[in-house]
Amino acid sequence: MSWMRANLFSSPLNTALSLGSLYLLWLIIPPVIDWAFLSAVWVGEGREDCLGEGVGACWPFVTAKWQQFIYGRYPTEELWRVNLTFVIGAVSIVMALREGRFRAQAALFAVVIFPALAFVLLSGGMLGLAEVGTELWGGLLVTLVVAVTGIAASLPLGIALALARRSELPIIRWFAIAFIEFWRGVPLITVLFMAAVMLPLFLPDGVTFDKLLRCLIGVALFASAYMAEVVRGGLQAIPRGQYEASRAMGLSYWQSMRLVILPQALAKVIPGIVNTFIGLFKDTTLVLIIGLFDLLGIIQLHFTDAGWATPQTHNTGYAVAAIIFWLFCFSMSRYATSVEKRLDRARV
Repeated sequence: MSWMRANLFSSPLNTALSLGSLYLLWLIIPPVIDWAFLSAVWVGEGREDCLGEGVGACWPFVTAKWQQFIYGRYPTEELWRVNLTFVIGAVSIVMALREGRFRAQAALFAVVIFPALAFVLLSGGMLGLAEVGTELWGGLLVTLVVAVTGIAASLPLGIALALARRSELPIIRWFAIAFIEFWRGVPLITVLFMAAVMLPLFLPDGVTFDKLLRCLIGVALFASAYMAEVVRGGLQAIPRGQYEASRAMGLSYWQSMRLVILPQALAKVIPGIVNTFIGLFKDTTLVLIIGLFDLLGIIQLHFTDAGWATPQTHNTGYAVAAIIFWLFCFSMSRYATSVEKRLDRARV
């Protein structure tokens, strides 16, 4: 009660806001619970089971299509390769992010070795693995491939561009400015269209790139331009005395950046970095326009299945997509918050 008096009802205005918020929650939460649980259909074979007056979510649709939601049209007998890739990726990322003895080695594995290993496992065609074309990939698999590749590539590229934009060499600085302003001034949809349609026109005869690879390159370059500006904001927030102190200690430019400047700059812009990562993760849904079926795209594709055509099928599918996206984005946000708290304790 004392906490409620101090935080919710400390003044007439706060009391009115708290009561209004509680009323809105009362209007929203009970209907959602009724739709998702109480009136929902949990077992069924087709659309007939999800039809009727007052029927809620059609969860049998999700159960029937769950494999496609996660893997797309990836061959069923080869799904172990995708699952193994998911497990190795999750373990390497957790080991790289947590405090521990082998953190540096895990980060090196996640950035350098894991991408090549994942490519071999998912694509096949070598080491006795059957070849699986990227046109069969889909669902959460494509979403994670695009998002993780964009995130892993955009941060180092963004740091390099931010340093180049602050360079004292005019050619390097102008190149970085032109690159950043070009990619920030072009919508991601246009970038994807250019990567999928226009890029092959400029390649020599006989030289082709997989559509997914072209998409990954476009997304990485697009995200790196935004990341560069976030990192540049952190660099400009560092007091000039830090630069002068590192030079006074006899450190070279790269030593001062690696040991003094960049650790402080990146710590200051963690919210901006994570915000860029979250935006990139959600922007993966745009790959649908070039024929790549990510999680949201594969869900929308199955709306056309006449065997599950009901008024609640669309709502249920979109709810599943929203929950999955929210879980990933919220996890990134909470990890960033924990890192900020740890850094704040280290400064005290």
